[in-house]
Amino acid sequence: MKRFFFTLMTFAAIFFGIISCNQGSKNAPDEETQAREVWSAEQAQQWYKQWGWLRGADFIPSTAINQLEMWQAETFDPETINRELGYAESIGFNSMRVYLHHLAWQIDTAGFKNRMKEYLNIADQHGISTLFVFFDDCWNPTYKAGKQPDPKPGIHNSGWVRDPGDSIFINPAMIGSLEKYVKDILRTFSNDSRIVLWDVYNEPGNSGYGNKSLPLLEKVFEWGREINPSQPLSAAIWNWDLKELCDYQIKNSDVITYHNYGDSIDHKWYIDTLRSLTQKPLICTEYMARTRNSLFKDIMPILKRENIGAYNWGLVAGKTNTIYAWDTPMPDGSEPKIWFHDIFRKDGTPYNEEEIKLIKSLTGKD
Repeated sequence: MKRFFFTLMTFAAIFFGIISCNQGSKNAPDEETQAREVWSAEQAQQWYKQWGWLRGADFIPSTAINQLEMWQAETFDPETINRELGYAESIGFNSMRVYLHHLAWQIDTAGFKNRMKEYLNIADQHGISTLFVFFDDCWNPTYKAGKQPDPKPGIHNSGWVRDPGDSIFINPAMIGSLEKYVKDILRTFSNDSRIVLWDVYNEPGNSGYGNKSLPLLEKVFEWGREINPSQPLSAAIWNWDLKELCDYQIKNSDVITYHNYGDSIDHKWYIDTLRSLTQKPLICTEYMARTRNSLFKDIMPILKRENIGAYNWGLVAGKTNTIYAWDTPMPDGSEPKIWFHDIFRKDGTPYNEEEIKLIKSLTGKD
């Protein structure tokens, strides 16, 4: 996701009230379940040992421009999902990071959860676990249900949407609906062994929000601990300038996730810095931007050697246009000589055969 480095702005505090919800499900944990504590380093390490080395990508099917197009009933595309997760399986990937969106749940709650189950079934058939993401501060601030926009030629993530985006500041009362959403999804899938982790908030504070995102970040961790899923909760460190957010994320994440799009020196510094702050396992949930020298050949071997989970951004080039760099649009839509993200073309042809050989050698698929 594009990085927006910025100076923290002063802001009016947002106070959110908790609206109680009582949504049960056949497989739900007891409503009286006591909110759990943040996992200890020992608990986190024990959990991590069960999974082995997690490696995969941030995934959206090539036929979807954003989270809503992926999950709405009219455009949910299990055929493409199955085919493209087959590409991932072929190179030894065993996990995918996948974004949800509260609006898709809000307009069709039962259908949304059924489509999540269908996705999990498909992924499991390919030996792939899933890391789901709830909220996101990146890209377009507003969104609506129904038909999603067509891609803008040559523009990186031209249709990706935040969640909840500006809406939470315009209408703070929507916090009640967001609580119901998060708790319903966690109750429904709290014991699903195909889900590796809940990423509660992608890059909080991005898009100039800064500490305005802290109240929602605090709430989503609270809601998660109240439901007490079997899977860990986390929110990735992505910008050390956001000190208050980073401190909160490290303190409240069951396992530590992070993003880094720098070269091998910068990435190793990130690892060393995090390990000086925590004894918990590390999982890199975003990396690999070729024109920034975040390359498979330099980064993935480090992550394997250090036993750090590795999720690069992008699997198959498609409507998200993430083959184009954040700040280098190509309005004529021509293919860039060097892809920014992504590994495969839609037909399964690799962008770079040497990268495929390297990945297979690291995952044991060669």
